[in-house]
Amino acid sequence: MSEVNQAGRDASPQEKQRRRPSREPRHAMPTQTAGERVQNFDEVALGYTPELARAEAERCLQCKNAPCEAGCPVEVRIRDFIGALIDDDLPRAVAVLKERNALPAVCGRVCPQESQCELTCVLAKRGEAVAIGQLERFLADWDRERPRAQRNVTVHRPECSHRVAVVGSGPASLACAGELSLRGYHVEVFEALHVPGGVLAYGIPEFRLPKEILADEIDSLRRARVLFHTNAPIGAIASAEELLEEGYAAIFIGVGAGLPRFMEVPGENLNGVYSANEFLTRVNLMHAYEFPKWDTPIMRGRQVVVVGGGNVAMDGARTALRLGAQEVTLVYRRTQTEMPARDEEIEHAIEEGVRLVELAAPLEVVGEDGWVTGLRLQKMELGSADASGRRRPVAVKGEEWVLPCDTVVSAIGTLANPHIHEIADVALNEWGYLETDEEGRTSNPRIFAGGDIVTGAATVILAMGAGKTAAVAIDHALRDKQ
Repeated sequence: MSEVNQAGRDASPQEKQRRRPSREPRHAMPTQTAGERVQNFDEVALGYTPELARAEAERCLQCKNAPCEAGCPVEVRIRDFIGALIDDDLPRAVAVLKERNALPAVCGRVCPQESQCELTCVLAKRGEAVAIGQLERFLADWDRERPRAQRNVTVHRPECSHRVAVVGSGPASLACAGELSLRGYHVEVFEALHVPGGVLAYGIPEFRLPKEILADEIDSLRRARVLFHTNAPIGAIASAEELLEEGYAAIFIGVGAGLPRFMEVPGENLNGVYSANEFLTRVNLMHAYEFPKWDTPIMRGRQVVVVGGGNVAMDGARTALRLGAQEVTLVYRRTQTEMPARDEEIEHAIEEGVRLVELAAPLEVVGEDGWVTGLRLQKMELGSADASGRRRPVAVKGEEWVLPCDTVVSAIGTLANPHIHEIADVALNEWGYLETDEEGRTSNPRIFAGGDIVTGAATVILAMGAGKTAAVAIDHALRDKQ
């Protein structure tokens, strides 16, 4: 008996393939070797070839209920773009992908798909999920490399008269601006720095997210009628309320949570101590890695210690290696198992030579003549679980030692900027973040917010989801007034 499709016709070979359970192993993405990549700032992952992308796509079961899509904060139609890729219809695959994701090349590189869309993939129950993020990256890069006239152009609604201001240009803001533009609004983005992109520009190293790719995605928004103002810090040049008085119909605030959290130990003011924000901003946004072409000062330590266990800590440690450090040590108060960083980032760091000191917490930055000479550490052990569900680190009395180093990078998180009240006079929660409802609406019904300034530090894709949700709410609010 022949197989038939939903329309009652004989199924095509591609449709038959989609229904067969996949026994193929996941196709690994080619990368630079560890020895090669620590010598440069080029992208570590080299991307799928068309053949590898097609082979990986064909592992997809094309499930009727597409559980992977429930794990995507921006609701990308994953099954459909992979189905188009299986059918070798790359233009359609790109169109489906970009229909709901304004930054596919970025998300394909830095989003933790393993804890979101890939986590709910049916294949993950008994083996390895489909490499959704790597397929997303492949399609975005394929489209980007085409001649300009052939590239995907998302269809926009007719223009409306409303102007919306977006404060900040990180992932939440870019997603909000892109969605509002699709819905016909005149969107203007105000960025305090000289380059748009927010944490994508200053926080993520070139070897994970090449800046030319970020710039290209932002240029796509410009072509979609989004206007960017740089060197324009809202709160200094105008408040959100003043923007409303100037004629903007609504405001979205997506300024992130960029205030560094410090270790709060003696010696933290010694020369050679950096917050991860400063360290990565000097390297990424100010191109310190391209010295002397770019004359940005940064200490290139020989013995570098990075304190923390998240993705930012991995970025700091791997960046220090590429700047020429002879030894880079990652100090974390729990064990590798409890680290919040992506497994891939931890594995890459260890492959490249980063040394991990587990169950250790900083007590004091030791120095001589004003310069760092070491970090005094406290031995820890794991106790009972805390509110995060991870076992709480507890000090082991009498077990301290000094780890020699000349540079310390603190990568233990960020906080909301205490000057957020200068941007908008809206309600804050007890931690200083903006309070919003589920749609991103603040205590002022014309001011919305999303991303890290609402939730605290989170992922790129969660911030984008918040920006998109707020854009939909803004659209509904403004259209209801017409």
